[in-house]
Amino acid sequence: MTIKHFIAASFVCGSFLTSSAQNAVTLQDYQRAESFLGYSTHKYLDRTFSSPNWISGDRFWYRTLTPKGSEFILVDPVKKTKAPAFDAARLAAALSSVAPIGVLPDALPFNYFTYSDDNRFISFYAFRQQWKVNLQDYSIAAEKSADQNSASANNVPEVVSPDGSKAAYIKDWNLWMRDTKTGKETQLTKDGIKDFGYSTDNAGWKHSNNAILRWSPDSKKIATFKQDQRQVGEMYLVSTNVGHPKLEQWKYPLPGDEHIPMITRVVIEVENPKVITLNVAPDPHRATLSDDVASSGTFDDVDWSTDGNWLAFVSTSRDHKNEKVRIANANTGEVREVFEENVTTQYQSGWGTINWKFLPKTNELIWFSERDSWGHLYLYDAATGKVKNQITKGNFMVSDLLKVDEKSRVIYFYARGLEKENPYYRQLYKIGFDGKGMTVLSPAEGYHTVFFAKSGKYMVDTYSKLDVPPVTVLLDQNGKQMMEVERTDVSRLKDAIGWKAPTPITVKAHDGVTDLYGLMFTPTHLDPSKKYPVIDYVYPGPQGGSMNGTWEFSSARGDNQALAELGFCVVLIEGTGNPLRSKSFQDMYFPDLSINTLPDQVSGIRQLAQRYSYLDTTRIGIWGHSGGGFATAAAMFNYPDFFKVGISESGNHENRNYEDDWGERYIGLLKKNADGSDNYAAQANQLYARKLKGKLLLAHGMMDDNVPPYNTMLVIDALEKAGKDFDLIVFPQAHHGYGENSYYMMRRRWDYFVTNLLGAEHPKEYKLQVTGDRRVM
Repeated sequence: MTIKHFIAASFVCGSFLTSSAQNAVTLQDYQRAESFLGYSTHKYLDRTFSSPNWISGDRFWYRTLTPKGSEFILVDPVKKTKAPAFDAARLAAALSSVAPIGVLPDALPFNYFTYSDDNRFISFYAFRQQWKVNLQDYSIAAEKSADQNSASANNVPEVVSPDGSKAAYIKDWNLWMRDTKTGKETQLTKDGIKDFGYSTDNAGWKHSNNAILRWSPDSKKIATFKQDQRQVGEMYLVSTNVGHPKLEQWKYPLPGDEHIPMITRVVIEVENPKVITLNVAPDPHRATLSDDVASSGTFDDVDWSTDGNWLAFVSTSRDHKNEKVRIANANTGEVREVFEENVTTQYQSGWGTINWKFLPKTNELIWFSERDSWGHLYLYDAATGKVKNQITKGNFMVSDLLKVDEKSRVIYFYARGLEKENPYYRQLYKIGFDGKGMTVLSPAEGYHTVFFAKSGKYMVDTYSKLDVPPVTVLLDQNGKQMMEVERTDVSRLKDAIGWKAPTPITVKAHDGVTDLYGLMFTPTHLDPSKKYPVIDYVYPGPQGGSMNGTWEFSSARGDNQALAELGFCVVLIEGTGNPLRSKSFQDMYFPDLSINTLPDQVSGIRQLAQRYSYLDTTRIGIWGHSGGGFATAAAMFNYPDFFKVGISESGNHENRNYEDDWGERYIGLLKKNADGSDNYAAQANQLYARKLKGKLLLAHGMMDDNVPPYNTMLVIDALEKAGKDFDLIVFPQAHHGYGENSYYMMRRRWDYFVTNLLGAEHPKEYKLQVTGDRRVM
């Protein structure tokens, strides 16, 4: 039998040659690998649950996928019933009568609809038109879209008021308001000028037209700011095109810059436009949750009283080590200092949600702190600034403050670290303001996502594990299960491609004591008698992790299983320095980010090799994007005898060339030494490029406005000066995430590891056949 025939036979029986004797990975191998990508696997998932869309009477509807297509289901918690949300056959017939093509009941061309207030009609958007259907006789009529008279229809992003009557937006550096019924436009501010405008979202790597503000609950005031960046340094990108290139230029401060964007906080009365400047010094463009004041899509770290008279806010220092809690009189602009928190590393108020809450009715404030190394909630007296009591205690963390019932004085939150199997799994808990009565409301093991009914009487809980598909249940307010809503079925996925879940792994950190958790992906037809090269997918802390905090079920995680199908074992290890555990765990290598969890990766892989004899530690590759690209290059330079092949995508290799807020938060303020060096210099990858021994592929988008391409260019320059061979992929039009070039990069990633780590030939210029799920609009 020839080698070619033997490889073909191996594919038929599902086995891959992984020794040095293998000299080809076939077209069929690549096609099989592609079948494990998300766009291929998702179409085989059935009885999925989207999210609850709550309507009157605590009812909700949702959309689920079936082998035939999709269904819309209506659930009534009071009656404990589940039924079709409407007659899909009659609706399809009605829509077919006016649509340019026929419509099938299990393939309705929309994902979302709304009920009328009396539940007699539904409205949805399809075929570039808004439609309204009478659920009594299924008559259908075109109706005017709510957006047709809006400023957003002219590509001006708006923020709509709570009562829906007004919409605010930016025009010529000033804030404007539109009456959503009449279309009348009103200019709210008049002194905004270039680089010193209102509500602007253009500091650092973000430079959009979004208006960053927070409406008061009564829709009469707006909390926002006037941002001064007139003296802030600029970033430049140059387009690649025929003819004169276009210069893209915007404000982008760097660590150590004298001038960074500063915000002057204001309250704007909208009925008779008036700007009230808060009586407090301008704040750095910083927030407690993430890199800037709009990480959650709105104005972060501000909390209105119900009557709109008071505004609580937090001022964050430039290095994120000092937080000042303040309360402003929204009518006069007077500001009162409540308390402040100081930390030695960096403060963060939550992950995905801001974990503090102003309680004006009782003049209290719920505050989040990791002062005992665990993320917990504290109750403060907002009048005195003193702690009344610690609310949560123990060796676990509150990751998300979800809901505060002021009347019952009960808090609902996600906790992590209370499940023995995996500290990253999260569950829903409730507890009294006094710290008593802590109760788990979602007792099933796994990773939980909970949605609350507006009344607070019911909850929809979807939970899963890394190797257990999602189950969705309806709970009452005490956590008692009322009914099972959906249970995701993966039988078609398994039958179609032989899918299997990745293997959860646990290893010790480089200190030999701390437990680390992760995943290992192996070929679906693993042959334990063979040796498989190892690929380490890495994304380091301190703000994320290789799993990025999400430990729920997924049919595909990037191309990890696809790579495994080509003859590799792929590992993801959550190293020290990551969040979502204790503060001491996250700070294990603060402020030296050059460590990049790499000692944990090396230690973990060595432990896995002792456990699994088929892991070949003489052939170890590593790859990552952004922070992972930074870590990958560092691994290739500083562990050249361990990592043999690396792919570094869009890495922030030189944090003096990356946005100020990220470095100054996780490394600290840039400090110059007497000899001219500074505390950032030793962490720059280009300084170690001369140590490269293995095969390194660098990639970057030339229009990357997050991590500017000059980061990779510095590494390229150092490699060339050191006489080192390396490979390079440049995307002239791509931003940070590569966009339409993503699948090209993925295929080139496969090629690079197959050639240089597996020692085999690959199909020439394989094109991924990107397809969507026909059931998903």
